[in-house]
Amino acid sequence: MSQTHADESLIDSPQAALRLLVTLGLVVLGNSSMYVVSVVLPAVQSEFGIGRADASLPYTLMMVCLGLGGIWTGRLADRHGLTPILWCGALAVFGGFALAANAQSIWLFGLAHGILGLIGSSSTFAPLIADTALWWQKRRGIAVAICACGNYIAGAIWPPLVQHGITTIGWRNTYLLLGLVCGIGMFLLSLKMRAKPPIPKVSVATASTTSDDSARPFGLRPSRAQLLLCTAGVACCVAMAMPQVHIVAYCTDLGYGAARGAEMLSLMLTCGIVSRLVSGLICDRIGGIKTLLLGSVLQGIALLAFLPFDGMVPLYVISATFGLFQGGIVPSYAIIVREHFSPKEVGERVGSVIMATLVGMALGGWLSGWIFDMTGSYKAAFVNGIAWNLLNVSITGWLYLRLKSR
Repeated sequence: MSQTHADESLIDSPQAALRLLVTLGLVVLGNSSMYVVSVVLPAVQSEFGIGRADASLPYTLMMVCLGLGGIWTGRLADRHGLTPILWCGALAVFGGFALAANAQSIWLFGLAHGILGLIGSSSTFAPLIADTALWWQKRRGIAVAICACGNYIAGAIWPPLVQHGITTIGWRNTYLLLGLVCGIGMFLLSLKMRAKPPIPKVSVATASTTSDDSARPFGLRPSRAQLLLCTAGVACCVAMAMPQVHIVAYCTDLGYGAARGAEMLSLMLTCGIVSRLVSGLICDRIGGIKTLLLGSVLQGIALLAFLPFDGMVPLYVISATFGLFQGGIVPSYAIIVREHFSPKEVGERVGSVIMATLVGMALGGWLSGWIFDMTGSYKAAFVNGIAWNLLNVSITGWLYLRLKSR
């Protein structure tokens, strides 16, 4: 497929806005599997007769494959454009859901989610965030936030729909129907993404003012700064995964039922949409590192609130608060890389940091289930999440202080 880069004049244009809208739809469809797997977790655990940790493995495998796939699909998109990558992603989404719907063991169920992450969801995550950043200049922060919001919109609309499907037609038929809707939808929207992004010209003056900072981000060697950001990404998302992956199972254990848990997850991620948009606006004003530090501190406060309160109404309130506090964390990493590293390395470095956050989500989802199996309670799992969140705050705070001292 022959493609040429769009003209530079289209940056920040109405065409860029239309492309952003299509991108949002692709992210909503392609990332559906990230959240519905937690909704079917109790049903899968019961049907296969396995423990909570084993039932969490498909989510873990999917998130690891999503992180690895993001780097792979991003490189392919740079060479061949987004459209063929999105076509492969659409096929993988349909095939992954169909394979999971017919799985007769937890291992085949996990393999299906690995396919969903490696090729399906990955085609609509890191490559689309990188693509969006190239189509916007003045409002890059809010544009990237809108793109990332598709992930939470998926989490807001798919869990209650899937929970309804589980109670009416069963989880297997629900998975098959979801694969058809998302796969066909992705293919149709991909036809609107044929143009390659514009390549803005960088003036000599601009290059000279940024060369020193990009050579020593935060006053560190780039490799060390990258490692610290990746470690922070793992830490914040281990903490983030605890409520997102296990809130449905937690509510089931408390006797409130899976439906209430699915509603809390939907509320959490709906509030995350608001958080990402607001964080995007904040990021355009105060920069990425301050936005990340703010979000991390607030996420820790929300996690602490889960410890003393387990009533149904308090859990609804805490779930909404958690969504409002943590939604802007992951997009902040992309902005930090764009602000402090060489523009020539942004694509690769953004992919690596996003992979680290997904590894954190994968580890957090499995680790919380393992701690539950060991202790018989989610209280220790919440404490574990808080400890990882403190690690993120420590790294982010140290980087901010180094930046402030310079």
